Amino acid sequence: MDNMASYIFCFRCCGNGTFGGGHVQLKEIPVVKLDTTHVGNDVVIVKNGRRICGTGAALANAPIAQNKAYFEVKVQCTGTWGVGLASRKCDINAVPLGRDMESWVLRQDGTLFHNGEQKGKLTEYPQEGDILGITYDHIEMNFFLNGSPLSTPFAGIKGTVYPAFYVDNGAVLDVQFDKFYHQPPDGYDSIMIEQSLL
Repeated sequence: MDNMASYIFCFRCCGNGTFGGGHVQLKEIPVVKLDTTHVGNDVVIVKNGRRICGTGAALANAPIAQNKAYFEVKVQCTGTWGVGLASRKCDINAVPLGRDMESWVLRQDGTLFHNGEQKGKLTEYPQEGDILGITYDHIEMNFFLNGSPLSTPFAGIKGTVYPAFYVDNGAVLDVQFDKFYHQPPDGYDSIMIEQSLL
């Protein structure tokens, strides 16, 4: 085939994005974000699934399946809010979370709640503009404030859980499931989507 024929062949078969007469559909690589199909009735999710505002709760679109996971939350606006873990059985319209057996959360005042009981309290807690890091290793959940450990573990978490967030009274939270503000602790990484979910 001479050079001119090669160029024509390339243009006809590849240059317009087709080969053999059909389009090749590329799959979008799935990312962890807030699940717009599993949110409270009055929740607003914006910024490509990275910001929660309104009133109610939202879960991430993927459970924590790996041994050691890390994610972050930036407190954009204060108000009533909470972050932690929950199963899909929790009531995402009943805020604050932590009132049932299906959610384990840190609230805006530094208290840790599960099943309607306070399970602990942080000595420091996030203010507007702060970054809260969360680790989970299927034994306990731990919190970091602007990269520093808060040394108040939350234990007793059971079952398949998802990152959970709730807002009310003007609170706005930005979630980070990758491209973190702070380096995750050793051995921890961003949440991975299981192959079975792809």
